[in-house]
Amino acid sequence: MNKTALIFRHEFFYMIKRTGFIIMTLALPVLALLAIGVYQIVSKIEKPVVEQVKIGYVDNIGNFTQFTEQQNISLIRYGTTAEAVQALNKKSISEYFVIPEDYVSTGVIDRYTPERQLEAPAATTTAIRGFLLGNLLQDKAGSEIIQRVENPLNMVTTRITETGAPATQQGGYESFIIPYLFSILLVISIFASSGYLLQGLGEEKENRIMEILLSSVSTTQLLTGKVLGLGAAGLVQVIVWLGSAVLMLNLASSTIGGFISTIHIPSNFIVLGIVYFILGYLMFAVISAGVGAVSPTAREGQQLSAIFTVAAVIPFYFMPLLINTPNNPVSTVLTLFPITAPVTVMARLGLSDIAPWELATSIILLIGFIIGGLWFSAKIFRTYLLMYGKRPGLKEIAKSLRG
Repeated sequence: MNKTALIFRHEFFYMIKRTGFIIMTLALPVLALLAIGVYQIVSKIEKPVVEQVKIGYVDNIGNFTQFTEQQNISLIRYGTTAEAVQALNKKSISEYFVIPEDYVSTGVIDRYTPERQLEAPAATTTAIRGFLLGNLLQDKAGSEIIQRVENPLNMVTTRITETGAPATQQGGYESFIIPYLFSILLVISIFASSGYLLQGLGEEKENRIMEILLSSVSTTQLLTGKVLGLGAAGLVQVIVWLGSAVLMLNLASSTIGGFISTIHIPSNFIVLGIVYFILGYLMFAVISAGVGAVSPTAREGQQLSAIFTVAAVIPFYFMPLLINTPNNPVSTVLTLFPITAPVTVMARLGLSDIAPWELATSIILLIGFIIGGLWFSAKIFRTYLLMYGKRPGLKEIAKSLRG
């Protein structure tokens, strides 16, 4: 059997037998099943009765007498502040507020509570707002107008084609959730696979196993076999995740429904997910091989690789910008830059269409980076792989590349 194939086979089976690899691969489907099961159990349990909250108020204007029932909050009117304080001390109410005579011109409401708070709870604020608004408009508008003033906007956005017909692929968070979550898993899988490669190279250098290996195989065969073997294991992991995501989404839609039932996977997501995993892994693998070759120990190699790890997750820092304007120049740059391309493309697939030229250019640049990185890694791999206890400087690396 070809020596590269032997190394590929060894690395692949050694990787998939690792306890950490098995746990990481099965964690997603198992956790999803547990979440669905817990939801079904909780949904069958009788829901607790919502406690009715009582809030007092003193109306110094005299016109605020209606709309005293707001959700689970009842507003109780008192003639004076002293009466409200007495009710508060008796625990008849949890707090009270005062509507001053100049409220209409100032909008100021004085709220009093025995609890220490940073700000009023949202439910309390909403209840008082609805109570005030209803009473202010009761003589000027009907109940439907009052409800619409309280909630004036419920926008439904539909993406259309050039003919004006609804598009097959709609936007929204329903399309964004799966690609965004997968981009996180993609980073974890790529870093784990390339991290194992870096760790293995460092340990083999420290234990002098590399000398034995290189006595029977070339550096190119060794590097190629390791990169492809670990990459194939990582690809298996990604395929398991993608397959389980589709199954779990269908199961959750039928059992949970609601918002879950609206979530869908973009049509080109699976294909591009696999493509960018392969390219992303190969890119970080050749980087890891180069770092492992010039690092005297596995620990120092992991410290150096952290630089590329930070660069790869840069798109997450720009996520608000990607969500609000997915086709802005920054998104294009992050899509084209090889190190940030895998995460950026995965996230943008759920936000908008990516121009074909961007995808094509991104893939070409990734392939070019991989080829160049492979040449660079193989060059320094042969030169510095057997160097122990010393890391070459940049001048030494540049000199070896010219040689």
